[in-house]
Amino acid sequence: MRGQLREPRSTAAGELPRLLNVEEVAEVLGVNVRHVRRLVFERRIPYVKWGRLVRFDPREIDRWLRDRAAAPAF
Repeated sequence: MRGQLREPRSTAAGELPRLLNVEEVAEVLGVNVRHVRRLVFERRIPYVKWGRLVRFDPREIDRWLRDRAAAPAF
């Protein structure tokens, strides 16, 4: 599972995906939890704040990663 985002359980219109926690995002990105928390603090990663909880939409994280991918140099 490392480095791969899980697909939402259902892609039906109007249904929400399962949100990831800090530990799960850290595992997907291959970084430690402290780094993910720093990205959240600096508002450099898309997240959802619900009270004290911080969660991540896997679709937004996937989009965020694709937007930051370096183009190959030819």
